[in-house]
Amino acid sequence: MRPRKTILCVEDNEQVLSVRKFLLETRGYRVVALNSGADALDYLREAMPGSVDLLMSDLIMPQMDGNELVRRAKQMHPGLPSLLVSGTVTSFERAASADAFLPKGASTPAEILERVRILVARKRGPKKHVQPAAPVMSQQQVAVAS
Repeated sequence: MRPRKTILCVEDNEQVLSVRKFLLETRGYRVVALNSGADALDYLREAMPGSVDLLMSDLIMPQMDGNELVRRAKQMHPGLPSLLVSGTVTSFERAASADAFLPKGASTPAEILERVRILVARKRGPKKHVQPAAPVMSQQQVAVAS
């Protein structure tokens, strides 16, 4: 069985956070649910590089918005994919720091799950090429080499 991918999910609305956590966990993801950017940065400071597969955050939050969270998170973990989701903003200009943005009206569960799947797969990087096996020497080549 493959190890579960870890998603750091940040949302200041407890009800929305609970729904997103449930949605992701029922699809096999491990979810760390936090309700502030400061808590998320504290978590990331202690996290081993590569242990978080995706940062998913609300765009509009008090104290620290999603853009600032993503910017700071990428300073600590440069390869960490990020997804900003908004229930109020329809334009991507407000979410310029993230790798992907789901605006108001485009955040159906299916769209969120598909975007998460793509971003987590992207983190893994391209498939590694398998090294070809060493050529098998014929008996004649073995005799010459000896």
